[in-house]
Amino acid sequence: MGTLHIFPQLITFFVISVLIFQNHPSNAFFFHCNPHLPVLGRPIHPTDVELLQFALNLEYLETEWFLNGALGYGLDTVEPRLAGGGPVPLGARAARLDNVTREIIAEFGYQEVGHLRAIKSTVGGFPRPLIDLRAHVFAKIMDSAFGYNLDPPFNPYHSTINYLIASYLIPYVGLVGYVGASPNINGYVSKGLLAGLLAVESGQDAVIRTFLYQRANEIVLPYKNLTVADFTTHISRLRNQLGSCGNKDEGILVDRSSGAERRTSSNVLSADGNSVAYRRTPAEILRIVYGTGDESRPGGFLPRGGGGTIATDMVRFRLKFHLN
Repeated sequence: MGTLHIFPQLITFFVISVLIFQNHPSNAFFFHCNPHLPVLGRPIHPTDVELLQFALNLEYLETEWFLNGALGYGLDTVEPRLAGGGPVPLGARAARLDNVTREIIAEFGYQEVGHLRAIKSTVGGFPRPLIDLRAHVFAKIMDSAFGYNLDPPFNPYHSTINYLIASYLIPYVGLVGYVGASPNINGYVSKGLLAGLLAVESGQDAVIRTFLYQRANEIVLPYKNLTVADFTTHISRLRNQLGSCGNKDEGILVDRSSGAERRTSSNVLSADGNSVAYRRTPAEILRIVYGTGDESRPGGFLPRGGGGTIATDMVRFRLKFHLN
């Protein structure tokens, strides 16, 4: 009896739903899995292309760093077409990682392969630039961060903790780059791509920072007086210095006055006073990745400079005006 009683109501609901769908197509998104697309606007605005392609520089770097660190081989083995014939990275090799970290880093590497595919299939791209992942590049960065030469030189491939500290250098830079690009992305397809990329990059950075936070007070051997937290603090200070645009970077431990709502000294997620992510421009990103503090002077992880219009134009500017 109960079923017969509600049957007429179900029929009425169905009829009304069909009428709404027919007379108001804009309500169709209630009946499908895909999001309702904007009525106005372009899928990809012309100005979006260069910004999204610029991100390939960091995505290539992360792909080779994570894949090689976990597996001992990189893009040329996993998905060679995405490399576009670009030069083989220098010095990339497997790190001495514990099993859990190796599995997570391998996952990160495969995620970066997907990021390359997503960007290239949406806005096109350029071949992989020359990437330098030799140990001495990381050693030079660490020496600059501390203001003196570490003895022995820092080796990112030596141990799990060394690799995680070195990994602290990379995803966060891409994260703040995506945040910085977001106000200038106009197409709804472009916005969707950027949001998806930013979400995963943020997750990767959070995982790395959490691993490091758990070991914050651990001494990084053989440096008897340097803890994991010390490394993150000095690396963040160096990135702020190279970026030249104020404080947009913080280590895993901070003074309570700089913590979330000024109530914590933990800093697993780096953010501003309102816990909103920092943002950086392409110029700031290049100053940091090059390690030169100058977006037109290549070096560091990209010794021949980045690819794409934005990065190459900055180098051409220096050459055009014969800057030293």
